[in-house]
Parts: sequence; C-alpha cells; structure tokens
Amino acid sequence: MKRVLITGAAGFLGSHLCDRFIAEGYQVVGMDNLITGNLANIEHLFKLKEFEFYHHDVSKFVHVPGNIDYILHFASPASPIDYLKIPIQTLKVGSLGTHNLLGLAKAKKARILVASTSEVYGDPLVHPQNEDYWGNVNPIGPRGVYDEAKRFQEAITMAYHTYHGLETRIVRIFNTFGPRMRLDDGRALPAFMSQALKGEDITVFGDGSQTRSFCYVDDLVEGIYRLLLSDYAFPVNVGNPEEITLLEFAEEIQKLTNTSSKIVFEPLPKDDPKQRKPDITRAKEILNWEPRFTRSEGLKKTLEYFQNALK
Repeated sequence: MKRVLITGAAGFLGSHLCDRFIAEGYQVVGMDNLITGNLANIEHLFKLKEFEFYHHDVSKFVHVPGNIDYILHFASPASPIDYLKIPIQTLKVGSLGTHNLLGLAKAKKARILVASTSEVYGDPLVHPQNEDYWGNVNPIGPRGVYDEAKRFQEAITMAYHTYHGLETRIVRIFNTFGPRMRLDDGRALPAFMSQALKGEDITVFGDGSQTRSFCYVDDLVEGIYRLLLSDYAFPVNVGNPEEITLLEFAEEIQKLTNTSSKIVFEPLPKDDPKQRKPDITRAKEILNWEPRFTRSEGLKKTLEYFQNALK
C-alpha cells in the first residue's frame, strides 16, 4: 500500500485530498498545526486504519517514521484575512515549511507536489494567465506575504528538482470552492453565501467589475491527483476558465439562496487583482484534465454545506 503525507490535512483542500487518497487505496498521513485548519473536516477519517494524524507545524523540523511514497504540501493560510492576522506564519510555512518537506522528500526518496497559487501572477497584466507569465506582484503589499511565500516555494522546489534530481510537481491553484470552506475566511464565496443565508447585506468590494474564475473542489482534486501521477515537473494551472465578475457572482448567490439581502459596495482592498482566469491548455494537454462540474452544480452542493454549518 502506497503511503502519502498530506500537510494542511485539516484545511479545506487538504481534507478533500485525504478523502481522495483514502478512496484510491493509499495509506494517508495527515499533518496540520490547526492554525487555520479544522479537525471537524477530517474527524470521519480517524476511525480508519488507513489514516493517521500528526498535530505539527511544518515550519519546524518534520519527521515521519516509516516509508513515504508521496508528499502533498498544502499547509498554508490561504485567505486575505489570514495574511493580515498571521503574516509571518504565512511566510514561514511557504519558505521554511517547504524547505523542510523537500528535505523529507529527499530523505524518503518520495515525489513531492507543492500547492502554489494563481496569486503568483499578482494583479495580472496578461489575460488569461498562462504558466509562462511571470506575474505582477507587490512584494511589500498586504498580499505580498502569501504571494512571495508561494513564489519562493516554486523557486526552491525547482532548485531541488534541478540540483538534487528530486521528483517534484507544482500546481497553481485558481479560485476553488466547495464544502468545508471556512465560513469566516473572507473570500468571496464564503462571505456572499454566509451573508445571504443570515439575511445580512452582501458586501462587494469596489464596483464589482473585477473577475474571478471559480472551480468546484472535486474538479480541482482530480487535476491535482493527475498531476501528482504525471511525469511533468513544471507548474500547471488547475482551475475553471469560466470567468465571472464579482457583482454577477453576488447576484448569482442572491438568486440561489432566495435571500432578501441587498448588495452593498465597500472600498476595494489594496492590491486586489482586477482579473483572474486560468489558461488551462497545459493541463488539458499533459493531464487530459478539464473541469466537469458547472458553477451552478458546485454552488448547490456548497449551499447545502453552508446551510448545515450555519444551523
């Protein structure tokens, strides 16, 4: 039985990856310091003999006894609210944490996949964003702690690949949504859906003309799984190229929830990207992957989760 270490295992994406690898017949080792993760996301796995959990901060030395075949490094705060609250921890998990896990991968002769982000493109001047675009990032702005942590993560991962011959994979994740998102994580979907279900005003920043491209979590997990098992070492965008303005998205949530909530406008946060849309040509060609779920299908599944979570 192959053994996989998943960091950030109690987080939104990490918990879905744990489920997928258990379903595929792997022994799964979950690791999380729970700074933003939630054990409720993985409590259903604790009864399984195929799952074990370590409460640990990967920014400190990482030791896992026994063999490890694969490592998926998903430990990181991933919300602008988090960057402002825990900026240094955000930088450390992307830099020191990645260094520690690359060292573990080298020692265990394991293949490692690191979770990068569309944020490496910053507020992009190229649209849609393809993997050859170098980005437009403000390194000292409020989002810089996340953006630069992920850019460093990519750089050190490629250095281990070229210098040590380590088997590495890099996924650049675009906006993803689904069950187990934190209700208070500050991103567009949790904010809009929570506000709508509570009957509060739905807050749109700026004039709402900025765009995002939302991918349902099951599609993202499929892309990550295929990338891990591929032979491709360079970054791959995984996301849904169907673009929508945030005002249109807020209206979509309004209609879906049948809420009486009104849409209100707040000033745009500093360095908020004006547009976001992945070019997934590489994922199609190399992984034979593209999203299967429509946004409306994903939103219905997510709404059910939010309704239960807010009871």
